[in-house]
Amino acid sequence: MTEKNSIIDYIKELLNIAAPIVLGNLGFILIGVGDVIVAGRHSTDTFAAISIAAAIVNCIMTIAIGLTSSISPLLSNYRGEKKTIKKYFYPSIRFAGFLAIITGFVIIGFIPFIPKMGFEQQLVKPIQEYMFISALSTFGGSLHHSLKEFLQAFEIVLFPNLLTIFSVFLNLILNIIFVFGWGIIPSMGAVGLALSSLFVRYFMGIALFIYCKINMRTNNYHEKGYYKSLIKIGLPISLAILVEFVTFNSVTIFMGRIAGVYAAAQNLLCTLVTITFMIPFAISNAIAVKVGYSNGAKEYDDMKKYSLTGIFMSVAFMICCAIIYMTLPKFIVSIFTKDTQLLNIVVSLMGLLAIYQIFDGLQISLSGICKGIKKTKIILGANFVAYWLLAIPLGHYLAFNIGLKLLGFWIGIFTSACILCLIMGLQLKKYFKTCIKN
Repeated sequence: MTEKNSIIDYIKELLNIAAPIVLGNLGFILIGVGDVIVAGRHSTDTFAAISIAAAIVNCIMTIAIGLTSSISPLLSNYRGEKKTIKKYFYPSIRFAGFLAIITGFVIIGFIPFIPKMGFEQQLVKPIQEYMFISALSTFGGSLHHSLKEFLQAFEIVLFPNLLTIFSVFLNLILNIIFVFGWGIIPSMGAVGLALSSLFVRYFMGIALFIYCKINMRTNNYHEKGYYKSLIKIGLPISLAILVEFVTFNSVTIFMGRIAGVYAAAQNLLCTLVTITFMIPFAISNAIAVKVGYSNGAKEYDDMKKYSLTGIFMSVAFMICCAIIYMTLPKFIVSIFTKDTQLLNIVVSLMGLLAIYQIFDGLQISLSGICKGIKKTKIILGANFVAYWLLAIPLGHYLAFNIGLKLLGFWIGIFTSACILCLIMGLQLKKYFKTCIKN
């Protein structure tokens, strides 16, 4: 590894990985933002329907996303141990395909329960249609995510993330055509958004497969131990993501039972959070790769410095975002909606949202460190305590018993973020002390 003399060297190395990932995350977020903007321009019902449907689909797909997220940190550790990792190309694809089949069937199996969940009647059919088409797109999404993780282990991040940026424009064009109609293609509303996502996911997955085949000499390979390691590292990650997704998306579902406008408000708030979250998330990915390599090579001083540098970068960025959200709340929200009721609900929560983001940036950095050292059970335990034992019960009580509605849930979410940082921070402090002693 190249010798580093100052904190600037560590920042540069993290940015070399994080910067392209930021572009990719920006693209990924803008795909979602494009869906939100187009849906909002079509109708509030379309916006509410995709908000609820996407909340359910995302909760189910988190298992596959979390498990494939273990590919990058595991292979980074192998690289640090000087092992050959190209041979894991086809095993990674098989792993993703198996997960896609399972998640697809689970999504389809959930569709008959939608009419019994208490949503407004006009939302039921578009929710069901959106979910069915989303189930068909699971393989494309899993293929893309697994190969992006595979390439990230080699620190190859530019092409995969430029591909995502290109897909933003493709998705937006398809959204406009399918949602509003064009020529012989009729206006399809929520169904159009789902079809657009299906085409884009398969395009991204196939494009990365072709890129890997052209640029890497890979042979078919079987190793049961690889799948076991992916599950051992990835299952806690996927369950932790599931815990978090269920928290945020259950709020959408709870609020949707009151009125569609509250479901749309929660979706919009989550969109705003996700836009700023992309930078710390990219830094977290870079931390996982660099810490993973250092952990495999037993370079513990580098591991600690990458960790602290990444935390500083993430938190500093989130503080800047918090200032912007506090000073320009109405302007920012008005970009996404002109609905007065929806705008007023979201603007009233922007101050709390701004402060929450600082802790959100800290927790995702700590999560990246845990992935790098393969201590993913810490992430799962912290998420379970913070979100399910605190955020949902506290939020539900404040929302319905005290009457704070969406504000009540966000007080619960903010409190849980603080607890999440505290738990992971203490566990990692203990781990680093043990490494230094040994």
